[in-house]
Amino acid sequence: MSLSLHHLVREPKIKKDKNPLLLLLHGYGSNEEDLFSFANELPEEYYVISARAPFDMMYGSYAWYAINFDADENKFSDIGQARASRDIIANFIDELIAEYPIDSDDVTLIGFSQGCILSYAVALSYPEKVQRVVAMSGYFNPEIAVDDYTENDFSKLKIFASHGTVDQVIPVEWARKSIPMLQVLGVEIVFKEYMVGHGVAPQNFFDFKHWLSQ
Repeated sequence: MSLSLHHLVREPKIKKDKNPLLLLLHGYGSNEEDLFSFANELPEEYYVISARAPFDMMYGSYAWYAINFDADENKFSDIGQARASRDIIANFIDELIAEYPIDSDDVTLIGFSQGCILSYAVALSYPEKVQRVVAMSGYFNPEIAVDDYTENDFSKLKIFASHGTVDQVIPVEWARKSIPMLQVLGVEIVFKEYMVGHGVAPQNFFDFKHWLSQ
């Protein structure tokens, strides 16, 4: 079966009837090999699958949605493309569960930057499909979630969010604002900051692995 998103797979080293899934979503202008570079450092019982975003920016770069600049150099996101990617990812999760022996009740999204923004949108829109999110260097944008997302049941959704305090690409304030928005919805969220820019600090990696193991 040909799945809707090109992806890389690290099979679990400990095989069960059904294994949990870690789905990796890369940032703007990157590709599926970026986060997959640390796949072998992730827990052995998981399927680790890294997806390539659908919009081709040429030269091995891909995006979940376009970021455009106006004449005054203000950035704005293509919300239509972002919502399309949200639903492509939600559908891709279903495809993976059909294709591999994955436990549909044990799905974690790990997103960085734009992949983090999409991870939030998918989990908040379809919490029945996603149980955990590792949200790195991004924020929650309600415009990308489904219109009635606030009516969803988030009692089983857990989020580990992290951000660099000197991030030049996505200000840490944007991430901080996301936390109370999610807590009001009843989402269980842990938020940590690290003295780094727009990247994943070794301590951040260690902390989210520890969080996963709990």
